[in-house]
Amino acid sequence: MTDTKPSVLFVCIHNAGRSQMAAGYLRHLAGDRIEVRSAGSMPADQINPIAVEAMREEGIDITAEQPKVLTPEAVQASDVVITMGCGDACPYYPGKRYEDWKLDDPAGQGIDAVRPIRDDIRARIEGLIASLAG
Repeated sequence: MTDTKPSVLFVCIHNAGRSQMAAGYLRHLAGDRIEVRSAGSMPADQINPIAVEAMREEGIDITAEQPKVLTPEAVQASDVVITMGCGDACPYYPGKRYEDWKLDDPAGQGIDAVRPIRDDIRARIEGLIASLAG
């Protein structure tokens, strides 16, 4: 990596749950040390309100975020691309670090089902920050 701060792109299908929670955690835990993006291969109209509620319990407000469409430019501008169930919809560019996080989709789930997904995402984000800091 260069002297510039690393950038991470989180991608899921609707950019309404998992990727938004991951982006919220990374912004919260890394501050301005890491550039954060999120996008979806088929973005929803709005963020999942249960995901918003789950993050609010952690003191993180993601209500202002909007689902965004995945673009090749967003992938090219990122050092690390983390997919969450979008598989082949994510364009591949040589030289990028790709990770695929197997996470349950919070869509249509209640808060009790979303909390463990949220907690899994937080643990993965903490590991990601550690790997980028080194």
